[in-house]
Amino acid sequence: MADQILTVEDDDRIRTAIRVALEDEGFSVREAESAEVALDLIATAPPDLVLLDVRLPGMNGFELVRRIRADYSLPIVMVSALSDSHDIVAGLEAGADDYVTKPFVLKELSARVRANLRRANTMAPSDDGIARTEPIRFGDIELRHDEAVVLRGGEPISLTKTEFNLLSELAVHAGIVLSREKLLERVWGYDYFGDTRLVDAHIRRLRTKVEKDPGEPEIILTVRGLGYKLER
Repeated sequence: MADQILTVEDDDRIRTAIRVALEDEGFSVREAESAEVALDLIATAPPDLVLLDVRLPGMNGFELVRRIRADYSLPIVMVSALSDSHDIVAGLEAGADDYVTKPFVLKELSARVRANLRRANTMAPSDDGIARTEPIRFGDIELRHDEAVVLRGGEPISLTKTEFNLLSELAVHAGIVLSREKLLERVWGYDYFGDTRLVDAHIRRLRTKVEKDPGEPEIILTVRGLGYKLER
């Protein structure tokens, strides 16, 4: 069965071009011209991935991302103008998994959608390529690879697949500094063509879920000029 993509774009011409391009790549596409319509469609039948424009009439793309994230862990790819760096960071911190900048080549857009779908269905590899079955514990956090769940004080934490894979990569290499480039390679894929803002935004979001005080992290530490490490 073809992967289901929901594209949210208020410009009819762009929305149609995206639908045709994705359908040519074998995807099944539904369209929404606003965030409100998108939420109705998601509630009716959640897609495999949401592709949304940041600048939407009425409810904007940032709020739409937050509303989706409140109930769903499906991949979200946002579209933003290349010059709107603030929008990119704000969208990622709201809960988007990835972004594409305008103007974009439709073939590249399809490749980015496919990469996010692949990542959503793949657990981050261990360093030796062998799946780990023993839980990893640090502080009051317990990460269970075999169940793909993270517990805090015995209670499940809601993480996206990207967040889970990022935490997993840090936990497997606890005490070792991992550069942003290495995390991009390990979590987003060696052939990923994004930038390190993805890592920083996801780290900040992850800290809000695993740290007692995200402003003073004790688990996921920043090593200035080098990257991040997990402290057990």
